[in-house]
Amino acid sequence: MEKQIKLFLEFLQNDKKVSDNTLQSYKRDIMYYHKYLESNNLNYAKMEEEDIKDYLTHLQEVGKKPSTVSRSLASIRSFYQFLVKNKKAKKDPTANIQSPKIEKKAPSVLTAKEVELLLDQPKDVDLKGTRDKAMLEFAYATGMRVTEIISLNIEDINLEEGYAVCRTGAKQRTIPLGSMSLKALKEYIEEARPILIKDESVKALFVNINGQRLTRQGFWKIVKYYKEQAHITKDITPHVLRHSFATHLLQNGADLKAIQTMLGHSDISSTQVYMQFQDEGLKNVYRKAHPRA
Repeated sequence: MEKQIKLFLEFLQNDKKVSDNTLQSYKRDIMYYHKYLESNNLNYAKMEEEDIKDYLTHLQEVGKKPSTVSRSLASIRSFYQFLVKNKKAKKDPTANIQSPKIEKKAPSVLTAKEVELLLDQPKDVDLKGTRDKAMLEFAYATGMRVTEIISLNIEDINLEEGYAVCRTGAKQRTIPLGSMSLKALKEYIEEARPILIKDESVKALFVNINGQRLTRQGFWKIVKYYKEQAHITKDITPHVLRHSFATHLLQNGADLKAIQTMLGHSDISSTQVYMQFQDEGLKNVYRKAHPRA
């Protein structure tokens, strides 16, 4: 089975061109499954539907969340589809198994005051402060994912027209930038970034103090640092800024479809989770005015 796992992961990386994060996720799921099969003396090529259901039950019993169980099933299903295609298994035992229903939890969001307090923390007194100010303003202005932000190159920003181009795989979306974000970004690009980069060939928009592309961990540390500086008790991650971006747009009357486009959601149901944060005043208007409310 180890050889087949190796070939499957190579297929995902070279043929499917999945991101490194996605590849590691697949690897964790499949290796955990492999360990389970070994400890129970099971042959991966002879697994039946009931055997897979037993494995999913095992995951639940050891305390895995429904989202983890669902993702594991998706990884195993992809693995078996690969095996069947390459004639290493006669059938896909997961074919008729439904994913467990995942309850969509309300995302954690900041109030407008908390956002203002957080974004006011970085000071333009040094290169790092200028970069951090631009980065936090940008994260809240665009609602982009951390991976998307750190993957941006300098040419993905159009300061004249005021927008950023986000590329995720084969998909591309254009996100407008507000005046506050543009001002901070312009200052960073013109005054701080040229000094931070040691090599002109570096294309990354946001770089660390060594002039290299900023990492996910680096971004998280920056957000955590300013959260503590602002004395905000809520747990703030870069993703919380994304949730706050979407929620505040919706509360101020933005169209759900437009928010879906800016967030890069392929399915509008992912965007609809923000509906619960709509202003109470809007809800009251709806209740009073809608004939079937």
